[in-house]
Amino acid sequence: MSTVTTVLALSENQSAWQYTLIAGVVVLLVVILLLEMLRRTVRALERDLWQTWVNGKAVVKNTATTFQLKNTRVSGDELVEELQNHA
Repeated sequence: MSTVTTVLALSENQSAWQYTLIAGVVVLLVVILLLEMLRRTVRALERDLWQTWVNGKAVVKNTATTFQLKNTRVSGDELVEELQNHA
């Protein structure tokens, strides 16, 4: 004949292990959440930095010859003076 034993209460040691394991799972979930947030932030920064790089290249391309504007203005003023002489 087999005897069925029912545990009415856990020992102090078993309760401590349960609390430790629960706390470990909670800490693990928080770490996973924080790492996921960090990963998403890094991805967003990567996209923003790439867009900044592309925009910067476009600005450089559009402003590469701005040093010549002074010469263009001087030439334009000379042209206006010459046209006034022929008027």
